Amino acid sequence: MSTLKYWLWLTARMGINSAGTLRVLDHFITPERAYYADAEEYELVQGLGAQGRNALLNRSMEEPEKILADCDRLGIRIMTIQDADYPERLRQIDVPPPLLFVRGTWFHFDEEVAIGIVGARQATEYGVRLAHKIGLEIVKGGGLVVSGIAEGIDTAAVKGALSGGGPVVSLVAGGMDRPFPRENRYLYEDVAAAGALISEYPPGMPHKGVHFPLRNRIISGLCLGVAAIECKEHSGTMTTVRQALDQNRDVFALPGNVDAPMSRGTNLLIQQGGKLILGGQDILEEYRGLFPNKLEGLVPLSAEVATARREGAAHSAAQVSAQTEKTEPQAKKRSVPVREYISAKAQQSRFTDDQITILQAMGARACTVDELVDQCQIPARRVSSALTMLQVQEVVKEQGRGHFISTVELEPI
Repeated sequence: MSTLKYWLWLTARMGINSAGTLRVLDHFITPERAYYADAEEYELVQGLGAQGRNALLNRSMEEPEKILADCDRLGIRIMTIQDADYPERLRQIDVPPPLLFVRGTWFHFDEEVAIGIVGARQATEYGVRLAHKIGLEIVKGGGLVVSGIAEGIDTAAVKGALSGGGPVVSLVAGGMDRPFPRENRYLYEDVAAAGALISEYPPGMPHKGVHFPLRNRIISGLCLGVAAIECKEHSGTMTTVRQALDQNRDVFALPGNVDAPMSRGTNLLIQQGGKLILGGQDILEEYRGLFPNKLEGLVPLSAEVATARREGAAHSAAQVSAQTEKTEPQAKKRSVPVREYISAKAQQSRFTDDQITILQAMGARACTVDELVDQCQIPARRVSSALTMLQVQEVVKEQGRGHFISTVELEPI
C-alpha cells in the first residue's frame, strides 16, 4: 500500500484539523504508525480530543484511494511536510499544512524572491490596474508572484504576472478541479501551464469560507513579503497581513486617496510602518542584495528586435495605404488600424508554439474557438488557454458572440 495513502487517511479524518494532524505526527512520527496504533496509544497524543481519537479508529482506505486516483487523473502531485523539497519557509510557520496538492511546476521557494499579492475582490479600476502592473513588474524583474485566484486584485495580479511571462503561483481554498470563481476556470489552466496551482485540500473539496483564512497563511508563508494593493480597514486582506507579520514577513502597501474606502486599509498599513510602494521594483529593491543573481532587472528589447518592429509597422502601414488607394480612389479614406508586424525571430521569443499556430490561422479574420480547433488541430482547452494569454498580451481582442481577432501580422516561418 502506497505510503501516501496513510497521509491521505490521516489528513482526511473528520474532527482533526492541520494542528491535530501535526500533533499525531509528533507522537507517531509517520502516518503509517498512527494507522496501525491501537486506541490506548491514541490516548497518549497530547491535545487530541475524543472526537479526534474516535476518528483515528476508522481505518477505511476508500477515500484515500479515491483521492489518489483523482490526483493521478488530474496530474496533481502530493507533497508531504516530511518531503525534502517541502519549503523550509512554510515549515517554520505556526501551523504548516501537512499536505500540499500541486498542479504545474514546483518551485524551490526558499531560493525564490516570492512576493505575495493580496487585495480586495471588489477592487476599483485603480486597484486592478496597479495590481496588474505590479504583478508584471515583479516577474519581469526576476521575482515570483504568489496570490490567490479570486476576482479583483488576485485576478489582476495573476494576469499581470502571466503577461510578463510568469512565473506565478496561485493558492486555492478548495479542490483545484472545482474552480472558484467559475469564470476563472480558464485562468486556472493558464496558471497551471505557466506556474503552479497549490492547495492543502484534495480534489473534489468545495471552496468554503473557513478555508480562505487558512489558505492565506500559506500565501504569506511561502513568501519573503506580502504586498497589499487595495483593501478596507477590516477585511480578509488585513487578516493576511497580520498573519504575514506573525510569520516575520515584510509588508508592503500601495497608497490611495485618503477618502477612498478601498484604500483605507493600505493607507493605515503605511501609517503603521508598512513600506509604501509605487510599483513592483520598489518591492524587489528590498531583496536585490540577497538575491543578486535572481534580480537582474528588466531586459530591454535588442536593437535588432526593436528595428524589426519599427520596420514591420511601417511595412504594414504602407500595405494598408496602398490597398486603400486602390479600392477607394474617390471615396473619403477610412481610418484603418495598423497591425503590428512581427518577424519570425521575434515570434519565437514572444509566443508559444500554440500561440503562433493560432495567430497564423487567424490571419486578419475573426474566428471562433471551434473554428480554430478545427483549423489548428489543437485541443479546445489549449486553444482557450492560448487565446487568454494572447488577450493578456493585447495581440488578440474578443469581438461579439465569441469571435476573436488578431491585432498583429506574423512573418511566415
